[in-house]
Amino acid sequence: MQSAVNDLWMWTGELFEMDEVEMKLMRDGLAADLIPVKAQWYNHVKHVLAEATLEMPEDSYMQTGSREGKHTENLGHILSEMQYLQRAYPDAVW
Repeated sequence: MQSAVNDLWMWTGELFEMDEVEMKLMRDGLAADLIPVKAQWYNHVKHVLAEATLEMPEDSYMQTGSREGKHTENLGHILSEMQYLQRAYPDAVW
């Protein structure tokens, strides 16, 4: 379990990234400021991991850029899996 937490931790940083669109929505009162949300999330996760006797990973490298259209090679595999039905049955209607 600790290995899984360590391996997936680098993806958590993107949960709280805000681009210019989200910043405008926040200023207009239509979106949340993710800075305090991140602090609350972090404290909750820290508590849960401690209760599970797991260590909190260090905030070292964090994957970023997906909101700007920058993706890893993993996206291609996921997209091909998601597009399977439409490609296998192009005339299907649902």
